[in-house]
Amino acid sequence: MQISQSPDVTYDDIGGLEDQIREVREAVEAPLVDAAQFETVGIEPPSGVLLHGPPGTGKTMLARAVANETDATFIKMAGSELVRKFIGEGARLVRDLFELAGEREPAIIFIDEIDAIASKRTESKTSGDAEVQRTMMQLLSEMDGFDDRGEVRIIAATNRFDMLDRAILRPGRFDRLIEVPEPDAEGRERILEIHTEEMSLADAVDFAALADETAGLSGAELASLATEAGMFAIRDDRTTVEYDDFRDALAKIREEEDENTGPIAFV
Repeated sequence: MQISQSPDVTYDDIGGLEDQIREVREAVEAPLVDAAQFETVGIEPPSGVLLHGPPGTGKTMLARAVANETDATFIKMAGSELVRKFIGEGARLVRDLFELAGEREPAIIFIDEIDAIASKRTESKTSGDAEVQRTMMQLLSEMDGFDDRGEVRIIAATNRFDMLDRAILRPGRFDRLIEVPEPDAEGRERILEIHTEEMSLADAVDFAALADETAGLSGAELASLATEAGMFAIRDDRTTVEYDDFRDALAKIREEEDENTGPIAFV
C-alpha cells in the first residue's frame, strides 16, 4: 500500500474535467470537510465513487487532488495487488486496507484497476478464479459497513467498466459512477498549458491550433507530447521550444501509436 499524507496534486493541475471535479468534490471532499451539513439535511453522503474511462484521462490525479484538498491520508492500492495465490490472502489484505484507513482517518482509499478483483462472476471452478471472487466478497462486505466510518472515503478507478460485476455497482457501495472521458479541444488546450508552464516557449506556439491537431490524445499523452517537444529542442541545442517541435513530437507519437496498433505478425 502506498501512503501519502499530502499528495502534491491540486485541482489546478487537472485540465478539462470541471464537471468530474465537481462531482468528486461533492461526494468525497464535502463529507470530510463539512459532515455537519449532511446531518442537517438528513442524508447520508455517497458511500463510494467509481471513476471509469480510457487510460491516461486523469482518474488517479482526481483522487490525489481530493486527498490534497482535504488534508486526508491517501492510501493507494492497485486491484491487481489484491490478487493472491493462497486462499484467504487477498481477503486479509482487503481487511488490512480498511483497518489502516480507520487508523489514519481522515483517509481516502483509492483502489486502481478495481476490475482485477471485481469482474463479473463466472461458473469457473478454478482455484484462481475462486480466490478472486473471495477477495471481491470481502471488499463488498467492507463497503457495506462503510458509512459508519465517517472519516474514511473510497474512490476506485477502472479502464474496463464493462467488466465489473453488478454487485459492486449497486447503490450503497458505489453511489456515484463518474465517467472520465478523453478531453475535448478546450480541455486539451488547458492540459497543454498546464504541462508547459515551466517550459521556455517561443511566442509562435499556438495552443489552440495544437488542441485541434491532437484530437484523440489523452491527458497523459499530451503531457508526453510536451516533454517530447522539449527533447526536440534540446536535440537541436536550443533553449526555447518552438511550435514545430510540438508538431514533430506529435508526428512521433502518432507513428508510435500506428506501430503499437498495427496488425499482429504471426511467426
